[in-house]
Amino acid sequence: MLLRTVYLLLVLLGLLTAPAFAQTSYRRVKARNGDGVETLLLRHGLNPRRYGAAFKQLNQKNLTRRHGLITGRTYVLPKPLAARKTTARKAPASNTTARRTRLATEAPVVVSKTPISNAALFGPRYNVARAASGPLRGAVYYLSSGHGGPDPGAIGQYGSYKLAEDEYAYDVTVRLARVLLSYGALVYVMVQDPNDGIRDENVLPMDYDEVQYPNLRIPLSQVQRLRQRIAQVNKLHARHKGAYQRLLALHVDSRSVGQNIDVFFYHHPTSATGLRLAKNIHKVFTNRYKRAQPNRPYSGNVSERGTLYEVRNSHAPAVFMELGNIRNQKDQRRFVVADNRQALANWIAEGLIADYRGKQ
Repeated sequence: MLLRTVYLLLVLLGLLTAPAFAQTSYRRVKARNGDGVETLLLRHGLNPRRYGAAFKQLNQKNLTRRHGLITGRTYVLPKPLAARKTTARKAPASNTTARRTRLATEAPVVVSKTPISNAALFGPRYNVARAASGPLRGAVYYLSSGHGGPDPGAIGQYGSYKLAEDEYAYDVTVRLARVLLSYGALVYVMVQDPNDGIRDENVLPMDYDEVQYPNLRIPLSQVQRLRQRIAQVNKLHARHKGAYQRLLALHVDSRSVGQNIDVFFYHHPTSATGLRLAKNIHKVFTNRYKRAQPNRPYSGNVSERGTLYEVRNSHAPAVFMELGNIRNQKDQRRFVVADNRQALANWIAEGLIADYRGKQ
């Protein structure tokens, strides 16, 4: 009887202590290509502002001198803080206060009868809300991925698979939108797919169900499509009059199979603001390539091209980006590897932060 009682006590003690022991262990994750502290934490469901300092303290021996991450190295994640409970009642907000609260947490979703939520835009795995503060708080971005709907854009061959420009430009675009949201920006994704989300597969299947903000059917005619898109951008631009606003158009080029190209940028000849934006992003890419591929010079450049419809007609200063040649095998690695698509988004975001900080 005594032995049985001791046995039961030991079992009970084990049940009580097992959860506590499990909570003392730290999660370990590997940094992907292009990861920063913020993007790594976001990918694992941790708010960078809340956990950034703890992460750096835990991993100080494995960070670069500027608190950067090293691709492939394992890092320790901070333990999630327990949610605080409170029974205190808050005073009812006035109409003005309530409106400010809604604006402070406004997400870049479609404003229509059938809205596309962030969960649909990014997918449940990558869903994120707009940060209430951050280095891009007050900035408004319009992200326009090339083609979509009935037009897949340029087509490349990858083994037995076909790669469509609109799918890869879109995936980089929604990844960029997610990063900008985490930095406090207000983001409008002008082409949206209701069921793709952010995808980590190499081959992204083609579909034709993309819609244009705010849930408009995308025309087959390129002229009508661009006219429709920029009309929506300019309408939103008027709504946010006085704010810092920028348009980024992301495309994938199609050239001869043997020609690989680096990421390059176009701006309108008369737009000094667009030129500055393009140069800020280009500078980040130049520096990143020196670190990531020191034996290969980066040949991407910034140039004028006033004939591009989006660049010419957008009321918001615009930059048109070509991310590479979808028909070239070397360039295809820039798209088919999910970590590389995330790196593109991260580097563009760095350039946008530099531009916003230096705004006049």
